[in-house]
Amino acid sequence: MQRKLILDTELLNITVDRLCQQLIENHGNFEHTAILGLQPKGVFLAEIIHEKLEAATGTKIDLGYLDTTFYRDDFRRRETPVKANATKVPFIIEDKNVVIIDDVLFTGRSVRAALDAMIAFGRPRKVELLVLVNRKYSRQLPIEPDYIGREVNTMAWQKVLVELKAQGFKNNKIWLINKEEK
Repeated sequence: MQRKLILDTELLNITVDRLCQQLIENHGNFEHTAILGLQPKGVFLAEIIHEKLEAATGTKIDLGYLDTTFYRDDFRRRETPVKANATKVPFIIEDKNVVIIDDVLFTGRSVRAALDAMIAFGRPRKVELLVLVNRKYSRQLPIEPDYIGREVNTMAWQKVLVELKAQGFKNNKIWLINKEEK
């Protein structure tokens, strides 16, 4: 297995800062905007962005965690059951702008499941998607992000690994891992 560094700590921090600035440009003081991090890995990125946005704007911004396990179209197709994570949405999203945050966008199926899961908490005014890595040429559904940290051309057999300090890693890094082609 080979690993290629996509973003080192410094570039990843700059990228997250840029994404925050784009969100501030489009959402101002976040009065009518909430952030939903997708379980499991999107939550770490959502917390980082949430903290930076609150510091930059001086406002309290709604933050929730959304688990899509039971909304996935492949839930019953797996040989081993998937362990669900916690959903925590302590606010109503009715008529709010919602920014869904995930680390990597691959096929689009997790985002489709998130849209279904989110409806249990109200009908949002608008939904946007922020991803740290957009894997191009891999979409199975017509879903595209509004905010992109880095676009990466990948093959189906490759994997993108996001390592964040919040997950317990030593540094923030993003890797492209070449597994043996199948």
